Amino acid sequence: MSLSPTLTMPPPALDPAAVAAVVERDGIAGLPGALDPAWVARLRADFDVVDAEARAHPGGTVGRGPHRYYFCVHPEKLSGFLDLLTHPYVTGVCDLMLGPDWRIAEVGFDVPLPGAQDQPWHRDFRRPAGETRLSSLAFNVTTVTVRPEMGPLQIVPGSHLDPDDDFEYGMFPRQSADYAARAVPKLPRVGDASVRTGLALHRGTANRSGVSRPVLILGAVAPQVDTEAHQLVLSREYAARLPVAVLDRLRVTDVVDELRPLTQRHDIEGLRMGG
Repeated sequence: MSLSPTLTMPPPALDPAAVAAVVERDGIAGLPGALDPAWVARLRADFDVVDAEARAHPGGTVGRGPHRYYFCVHPEKLSGFLDLLTHPYVTGVCDLMLGPDWRIAEVGFDVPLPGAQDQPWHRDFRRPAGETRLSSLAFNVTTVTVRPEMGPLQIVPGSHLDPDDDFEYGMFPRQSADYAARAVPKLPRVGDASVRTGLALHRGTANRSGVSRPVLILGAVAPQVDTEAHQLVLSREYAARLPVAVLDRLRVTDVVDELRPLTQRHDIEGLRMGG
């Protein structure tokens, strides 16, 4: 539950406007070298603990296809959470793209295990009615250096702009044959991160390796976005220790005397069966 900075290496210089332009055009932008490898090693150690807790609790994870699952996590269980929340890449891009009143609404892990299959092409949510600019962003932090056989994320550049009149539930395209030809695999190294819109069509691919590929997801939203599917629970002790400016950046769903395992509710029905 450390509230002391744990990053030991400053990230490379970043132009938030340049990153925002790439996200607006492609739906995703890489943030190479955002975090030093020692920090990521601590994140992976934290993951191993919270992953075991989530898998031991009924309803502690939700399926994202065969041998693939997701779970949200208590922020204070991550020793470097404050580093993420105040990271200049996060604050700079969110300020520019989501406005001054953006909030963090999601902290979770997506975990493709060995044997995970191709997911269907999908968006993470239906396009909000009347939306003329992006209102949410997902920052992804890999905990491993991703190799092609490890089931990398594939994303279709520019597909967040595609019409969705025939998308099932506004999320799943009915005709997807052309997406594989347009898709780009993402192969980040330890220390790299990315920022994307959940509206860009993407899928996790088959993990043919013998190791899992956990990725941390930090979800940021503009004030008008409904985040009922997500949970952000803090202990009173942790909340009291956070600087007010930091606490104000969290869209907290509950403050409790004692943390208990979370029962997940961010389910995406169409991903349970995989591709």
